Amino acid sequence: MQRLDELLKQISAQSSPPVELWNPAHCADMDLVIRHDGQWVHEGSVIERAPLIKLFASILKYETGEYYLVTPVEKVRITVENTPFIVSRAEHINDRWFMTNNLGEVKELTNEAHLNVSDDQNPVIFWRSNLTARINQSVMYQWQTYALDHEGLQDSKLWLHSGEDLILLATVEE
Repeated sequence: MQRLDELLKQISAQSSPPVELWNPAHCADMDLVIRHDGQWVHEGSVIERAPLIKLFASILKYETGEYYLVTPVEKVRITVENTPFIVSRAEHINDRWFMTNNLGEVKELTNEAHLNVSDDQNPVIFWRSNLTARINQSVMYQWQTYALDHEGLQDSKLWLHSGEDLILLATVEE
């Protein structure tokens, strides 16, 4: 129960600026790439400073098919190869699943995360606002194994229970 309380406290303490309310004009393009593997690269060099990455991630916005770093007065386009975040870890506590992304942010897995498994090589969820996170392969295996061990296979579909929610992991071809 202590771990659950810790995670819930961490989730409630996480906050991001209200970038969805900021709509400045596009002013520049920046040579900043969020790679498929989650690395942030500026002008060819990997950014090693986690606080800087977290700062940039906090002002990240997706609109009209493009990613931007925004402030109330500036909007700078960047490149994201796949998704801006990666779900790198999952924990099962008191019948609820909690996910941690590559920046250390925590989110509970619910139906509101809209897990999309239509591309089984690239399952994604909504992490924050309309920003997505790719589910790491080891996390998908963890969920699938758990679901199989807990009677999650029903009518050619593999389901994972998280709290009161039922999350579709896969459609099984016969």
